[in-house]
Amino acid sequence: MTRDQRIENILRAQDMARLGILFAPPSFKNASPELLLKVCNGCGAAHAKIDFVPETIYMLYVGYACFIHDWGYYMGKDILDKEETDRVFLNNLLRLIKLDKRWYTPKRLMRRRAKTYYKMVHWFGGPAFWRAKGEYV
Repeated sequence: MTRDQRIENILRAQDMARLGILFAPPSFKNASPELLLKVCNGCGAAHAKIDFVPETIYMLYVGYACFIHDWGYYMGKDILDKEETDRVFLNNLLRLIKLDKRWYTPKRLMRRRAKTYYKMVHWFGGPAFWRAKGEYV
């Protein structure tokens, strides 16, 4: 994804949050595009050598939920904030799936994949969360 596409998608996520389509904290809704671009990298770890996490679930773009999740990790202070951010991530994934109006979508499989994304950030997202605080060893 190009920088311009990422900016466009981040701003779209911000608009969706402002409209109540996706859940996000007020700090995300009011953040400057420059700060959002710095903080939000999309699906997958920002420092990974290989980007192996797809930004789509069965052809549905879910990067909007990933941007909000990145923001939550950036703003979070403790493990309770991480857990809340992970739950919001799942909620937003499920909202995006519910909104998908294509003539055929494998909704059950999509929800299962969303739950897998949630489990992965819940179980393995600790280093990314603490790295955002400068506390990762």
